Amino acid sequence: DPSAVSMQGTLVALMLLAAVASSRAASSRVLASGKGGRDAARGLSAAFVTPGVYQGMKLRAMTQSPFGGSKGFAAPSRGRMLAPIGGLQMRGKGNKAAKEAAKEAAAEEAKAARIHFISNMIKDDLESGKHENVLTRFPPEPNGYLHLGHAKSVNLNYGVAKEFGGVTNMRFDDTNPVKEDQEYVDSIKEDVRWLVSGSTDGPDPWNGEVRHASDYFETFYEAAKYLINQDLAYVEELSAEEMKEYRGSLKQPGRNSPHRDRPKEESLDLFERMRAGEFEDGSMCLRAKIDMSSPNLNMRDPALYRIRRATHVMTGDKWCIYPMYDYAHCLSDALEGITHSLCTLEFEDHRPLYDWFVDKVLDSGLIEARPRQTEFSRLNLQYTVLSKRKLIQLVEDKHVNGWSDPRMPTLSGVRRRGYTPEALRLFCERVGISKADSNIDMSVLEDCAREV
Repeated sequence: DPSAVSMQGTLVALMLLAAVASSRAASSRVLASGKGGRDAARGLSAAFVTPGVYQGMKLRAMTQSPFGGSKGFAAPSRGRMLAPIGGLQMRGKGNKAAKEAAKEAAAEEAKAARIHFISNMIKDDLESGKHENVLTRFPPEPNGYLHLGHAKSVNLNYGVAKEFGGVTNMRFDDTNPVKEDQEYVDSIKEDVRWLVSGSTDGPDPWNGEVRHASDYFETFYEAAKYLINQDLAYVEELSAEEMKEYRGSLKQPGRNSPHRDRPKEESLDLFERMRAGEFEDGSMCLRAKIDMSSPNLNMRDPALYRIRRATHVMTGDKWCIYPMYDYAHCLSDALEGITHSLCTLEFEDHRPLYDWFVDKVLDSGLIEARPRQTEFSRLNLQYTVLSKRKLIQLVEDKHVNGWSDPRMPTLSGVRRRGYTPEALRLFCERVGISKADSNIDMSVLEDCAREV
């Protein structure tokens, strides 16, 4: 009876679908306790260190391998680790055709993903003649390893530059020698080579030599002296606690420091003596003179320089005063002639300060370009810790076996798990570029790994 055969086939198909769903749900569970473990038990992905596991610091969770067994850190082959749909392997001639079709679909998807508000902005700038070329930069701070959140920024900066025939600078914003290390510098360069060029020992994808904010320390110093002479900066002697009190809050305006109106000649003399090492760490700082009543807290006389006796990776003990990140970052972009400064949304409130520094220093002749800062949403993964501060704590407290532990969401960690640079690039394109905050499910990353 044809109808009986058809019904039997339908029942078999439904049984197979149920088995696949059960297998996939089982494969997504991770041995963990606390909130992260409960979420995984509900069928949610917890492949990396979860916020719940981090908060509880559960050693049981941290010493179990995501692949089964304890401390099983050897990365399995791609085919076995990331098998399509719960471990079922596709075999036969149809598999090859399906893979080719998937690659074509992924190529079309990637082409569409590259059309976003930043690419449209760059296209308009080129067509209007505002810029003749495109020069972006990837400016990490060398105070930790790159994680999955950084992959989006790397892919965007290098991707849009390549799309429009431009190049990307690699620059380390090394303004805080206390937290920086050569190990981080080497790992970041290795990760960027792997993600962009496809191999850790591949060609350098960046434009020319690696740059450092410390290359421009002398220029930053001269720019600070120029601001003092223009009565746009002054030397502050309040303590950190007093500065915080004078700063005000979101509901209350700040108050002017008693040192704000000191003569510029006095501030210049004190600043030069700061560089000479005459004062103790933390006893003085240089502040910009902007507006203590601004609704934007970043504009309430931010610090430009602080005294900090620490050996720098690049400059050694030459300096005992170091520029603040906000001050050095924008001037570095201007000195390099960056056309489009792309950064994540947490820097949106810093853009007025970015523009203020550039506009005021332009008149000095020390810089010539005026970069444009544009923000995009950062990459967030559900149930995954992507805070460098928390990841550092996990490493320092030895809850994981270093930054490259396969349980860590660092680029070196996922590389050990068997993920490929092609999978991460596809993932970044699939996530897209926008100004809306998003929280991406881990299954999206896993699907990208299966498709490449």
